[in-house]
Amino acid sequence: MGPVLQYYVERQSGSHRKLVSRAGYPPLFFSSHDGETLGPGLVRKILIDDVGLSEDKAKEVL
Repeated sequence: MGPVLQYYVERQSGSHRKLVSRAGYPPLFFSSHDGETLGPGLVRKILIDDVGLSEDKAKEVL
């Protein structure tokens, strides 16, 4: 099992959201509409570039 990221929405204004991790990972800021699915490339970018996971750890999360 991979790392537990423990993100939650701390603040939301319209479609803009700030997610904060209880596990100490960096905060995430993004715009998303309800019901919208994130593509695999964007999920990979978020986990590796924004959160800072290695590619192997990102695969474990998924």
